[in-house]
Amino acid sequence: MRETHLRKGRQTVKLGLIKAIHDLFPEERLQTSYSILEGVYCSLYQSPLSTREVALIDRTLHDWVTAHSHIQFLRKEGGYYHYDVGGLVVKAVYPAFADTALVERFTLVPFPPGFIVDFGDVERGGDTPLIPPVLLGATYEKTRRWLDNIDIELVADVNAYLEAGRGPKLIAIAEALHEKEMSVIADTILQQRRALRVLLVSGPSSSGKTSFTQRISTQLEVNGLKPVSLSLDNYFVNRADTPVDEFGKYDFDSIEALDLPLMCDQIVRLIDGEPVEVPTFDFVTGARTERTSPLRVGPSEILVIEGIHALDQRILGATHPNVAFKIYVSALGGLNIDLVNRVPTTEIRLLRRMVRDHRTRAIAPEQTLSQWASVRAGEYQNVFRFQEEADLMFNSSMLYEMNALRPLAEEALATIPDDSPHWETKERLANLLSFFEPVDVSRVPFNSILREFIGGSIYYPA
Repeated sequence: MRETHLRKGRQTVKLGLIKAIHDLFPEERLQTSYSILEGVYCSLYQSPLSTREVALIDRTLHDWVTAHSHIQFLRKEGGYYHYDVGGLVVKAVYPAFADTALVERFTLVPFPPGFIVDFGDVERGGDTPLIPPVLLGATYEKTRRWLDNIDIELVADVNAYLEAGRGPKLIAIAEALHEKEMSVIADTILQQRRALRVLLVSGPSSSGKTSFTQRISTQLEVNGLKPVSLSLDNYFVNRADTPVDEFGKYDFDSIEALDLPLMCDQIVRLIDGEPVEVPTFDFVTGARTERTSPLRVGPSEILVIEGIHALDQRILGATHPNVAFKIYVSALGGLNIDLVNRVPTTEIRLLRRMVRDHRTRAIAPEQTLSQWASVRAGEYQNVFRFQEEADLMFNSSMLYEMNALRPLAEEALATIPDDSPHWETKERLANLLSFFEPVDVSRVPFNSILREFIGGSIYYPA
């Protein structure tokens, strides 16, 4: 399994970028913040960059690559790979190449106040310009401002809280933020209730969208707006009609695996207040049953649809888009290990999924890791491409979650033998976890999104 953002060729570009910033702006510090499909947003710490300066960095970095510049691996220590990059010692959490000839093609795209290192999204084609992720950027900036408000910037700051015995307070702060944001979202929906008829919630695997949907539904009920849930799983086509991927395996993540004509017709009718008979799909037999369930959305109710396809425009068919409120949920993170070494959002979601599978679904970690490449491919095709079409994004990450996941994830990783094809991934994840001080999960509230993965959630049967 190769995570695109962790390829050595891309990590090598980061080494060169650190060197370029050091040489061009010796008084400044590079900050890497978050991933954008096949790119990474970067900036100078508390210092905006002009378009001309971004172009200068781009030229300098490309010159560094073509010159076959000097990179020497020094050692691995304290979880870091130490490199000598043209006389500058750089510490990286993930390994890189020593030969700049092996880097992948890239370009720097201005995205004020910083820029995006874009490696060319595999789905849009390397020659198609990147559309700046305005909503994603605003969501990250909101998280950053909140972290500033509570004087937390790096993983070490969270660890200091825990080492001082203030873990319960940290958990309370993180959970209070989620509760406050959900309350604000519910109030926003209430203000638009005259026009709104459907709430659409989407997000990638292990983003916490199911728990989020449960909690936002509770907030809506507090506001007197009753949620009526509709599962897209009801509309799976029979197994024999399920599309297959390039390897000949059933592609259950494809929207073509759903009975679109029936689903769209029933959603439109529900929005119009008409009754429908929702089909029932039997996952054991892989076929639709004869049993149906009556469903109707009344004047004081709102239809709630959650799933990876919820933001796909085909879901609503010909219905006017103004009747829908669209929310994108993902574990976007926000904390960095240090300014240039971020915690990849994909790693957070992978750890969530592995812990959940191991603890609550009796699925071996090796099986989870084997499925991850397919899951990621489905996300690019069915989820990420629609994220900027949401009305808002919800960052489901919590300050303390990597600390809480560490002992549970290490327990799961310990079951992977040294001769496993996933040994390299095991070591990579274990190294990342080593930066986080463990926290007692018994303090995690039972309605927390994190409970979806560690167990004990009030929204799931024991």
